Amino acid sequence: MITDRRDGPAPEPRPPASAPDTTPARVDVELWQLRVDHLAEEDLDPSELDDGERARLAAPLRVADRLRYGVGHIALRRLLAPRLGLAPAAVAYRREPCPGCGALHGRPAVEGPPGAPHFSLSHSGDVVLIGIAGRPVGVDVEIFPETATVHEVASALHPLERAEIARAGNAPEAFTRVWSRKEAYLKGLGIGVARPLDQDYLGEDDPAARPGGWAVRDVATADGHAAAVAVEGALGIVRSSWLPSSFVTASTTAGPSGAPS
Repeated sequence: MITDRRDGPAPEPRPPASAPDTTPARVDVELWQLRVDHLAEEDLDPSELDDGERARLAAPLRVADRLRYGVGHIALRRLLAPRLGLAPAAVAYRREPCPGCGALHGRPAVEGPPGAPHFSLSHSGDVVLIGIAGRPVGVDVEIFPETATVHEVASALHPLERAEIARAGNAPEAFTRVWSRKEAYLKGLGIGVARPLDQDYLGEDDPAARPGGWAVRDVATADGHAAAVAVEGALGIVRSSWLPSSFVTASTTAGPSGAPS
């Protein structure tokens, strides 16, 4: 006879091992926009800019280009400064390696400790757009172009993008939505338009066909413009705010979020 002997209670059955969670962490993004159409060059104080930025402002650019550049770079410093615990003038930048060739002309980054925020800056027409996130991020804003420009540039895009724009009658609005998403994605990669424009699909008809590992979303902006944001990983909360002109014209004490206090 066989006797079943146990010295204690039967062991609890073990639950089956669960697969590791491979869902990418969601990345929150802060977006800040400014209008430049009510500003003039003399409204800006370039003292917070570095030598390279001031030299760019002194270059023989169109007045509108200098204004957008000055507004964008002053605003960017004032938004990054409280996140780094620095004065705006003390914010320093570097270039990351280019993903194509490895040279140091890739995505701009903060010269700072690990964990410093990632950022992206764009300006066009009447709008400056800045994105800040904990992972690589790209933003782009574009004013609607002339119809002739649409016909000229759209031919370089992905075939499915060209088809979508053609179905929309080559409308500047349709082209600019595609273009801003593509620019945001390429800026996030750090390679820009050095990457063939027909290589990646950033259209509207099939979001699942967009490049893997990145989330891309349209951004509401001023009339006559289109804008987009791209972030490495899954997109979390997107906070979008408009900054007043005084953020770049007055002596600003930035609050914890970077907005004027």
